[in-house]
Amino acid sequence: MNGEPAHVGQRIQAGDKVRVSGRLVNLRFASRLPRVLIYHKPEGEIVSRDDPEKRVSVFDKLPRIRGGRWIAIGRLDFNSCGLLLFTSSGELANRLMHPRYGLERDYAVRVLGELSDEAAAQLKAGVQLEDGVARFLRFQEAGGEGANHWYDVTLAEGRNREVRRMFETVGVTVSRLMRVRYGPIRLPSNLKRGQCRELTPAEVEQLLKVLKAAGPAPEAGKNPEKSAA
Repeated sequence: MNGEPAHVGQRIQAGDKVRVSGRLVNLRFASRLPRVLIYHKPEGEIVSRDDPEKRVSVFDKLPRIRGGRWIAIGRLDFNSCGLLLFTSSGELANRLMHPRYGLERDYAVRVLGELSDEAAAQLKAGVQLEDGVARFLRFQEAGGEGANHWYDVTLAEGRNREVRRMFETVGVTVSRLMRVRYGPIRLPSNLKRGQCRELTPAEVEQLLKVLKAAGPAPEAGKNPEKSAA
């Protein structure tokens, strides 16, 4: 190996040159990149493997993974839809959910009725919830007609049912909630409801670069995210 006699137990890594009887061996190394899956969750599916009510689970729709299991990155409520991420790596899941990174989440929100200017200002400035103050980083009208009005909003955290609770605080009921972005990953426009797509190795590497630039990894198991939707 590398011009020297090999010995039992010797480790080989990428870049090493191994010859057997003078012939160069073509080395192949299995990818150690975590797998990441994008899923377009429809309403009416639960993000859990164990449901006493036996409702349809998002895990029933995912491809099988050999030698491991899919881990949900954050959650979406039973009545919410949109972008849901899964990974084969617990460490990556923890990094993506940890508040340290402040990964933004974009939601398309349909409400019954129209918000007053005062209510919109409150949501942008911050409203008091039972678990602390919450505010939208971005808040923009997105059209609508009749009793239904749409808004595009952005959060940088994932507290339980946070989006719905914020609108309820100003007296408005959310009738539909769809997540369209999680950090650098957007819901593909051509990915239909109930379908999934695995990120390519290049896309996974780009995701890891974004997280690396944000800082060191947090301690595993700390501050797990709940559903903001």
